Amino acid sequence: MELTEIKPLFDKIKQNIQQVIIGKDDTIEQLLISMLADRHVLLEDVPGTGKTMLAKVLAKSIDCSFNRVQFTPDLLPSDVIGLTIYRQHEGRFEFQQGPIFTNILLADEINRATPRTQSSLLEAMEEKQVTIDNNTYVLAAPFLVIATQNPIENQGTFPLPEAQMDRFFIKIQMGYPTKKEGKAILKRFQQSNPLDQLQAVTTQSALVEAQASFTSVHVDESIFDYIIDLAEETRIDEAIDMGLSPRGSQALLRASQARAVIQGRSFVTPDDVKAMFEPVVNHRLAYGPMLEQTDIESLLQALVNRVEVPTETKGSDLA
Repeated sequence: MELTEIKPLFDKIKQNIQQVIIGKDDTIEQLLISMLADRHVLLEDVPGTGKTMLAKVLAKSIDCSFNRVQFTPDLLPSDVIGLTIYRQHEGRFEFQQGPIFTNILLADEINRATPRTQSSLLEAMEEKQVTIDNNTYVLAAPFLVIATQNPIENQGTFPLPEAQMDRFFIKIQMGYPTKKEGKAILKRFQQSNPLDQLQAVTTQSALVEAQASFTSVHVDESIFDYIIDLAEETRIDEAIDMGLSPRGSQALLRASQARAVIQGRSFVTPDDVKAMFEPVVNHRLAYGPMLEQTDIESLLQALVNRVEVPTETKGSDLA
């Protein structure tokens, strides 16, 4: 797929999602950036803000299979990846696939499951495969994990370790709707669920082609330096206990490339890096125990403001 074909494709997907989801344009765009980048999303917000609905609408818009797993303390790894059972009357073992064998997996309230069950996602998220009983099963493409968690509820939860947080490409918040958006939501869902009438606007194969080609977008040498400078700044800031890892720097580059293409450009700009810095970096750093989320956002913004921005990049619009 040519770079020029990706923006119209993702515009159609975004417009289709907006038939159900009101507002949240930035959230939708970040989700689409993560999908184009072929990476996974941590969706963090209070219950009832539309996290599950957003995942369902995305799956239906791109004609992909969708499974939802409600993570609870008694959930086992085999409940997620599947297990091998013995068919006594046939005298053979048979592997029963778990819900992870899908295109889009919603891991609902992931921090309610035990660390053992949480870790069952790691191989699938990183390698796009599942290994059980010495047999490896490749997952179908595209494969996207959207994990949700409630940021204000700690009772009965198992916080994700830093190593697993680092596997999520970006962290997104839905946020409450405005008064105008809230009224529009009531009217849209008054008589029926618009999701029931939603139709797919693209195919799995087209999405996979886009994922394979977007990285050909041009990245100027100054952009590489800018990303490294930002990473270094996170490592020397006294308020940050653990700075951005090399994997995090790679994620920031990949997110910036995806955003550039979705914005209709054949080259990455510093604005792409700035726009993706907070959602890519926020959950990958370790902060002092007294910092609240609003303080973290201010800290990261101040950090970006301290780093010199490249003044010139080469490239052209895709339009």
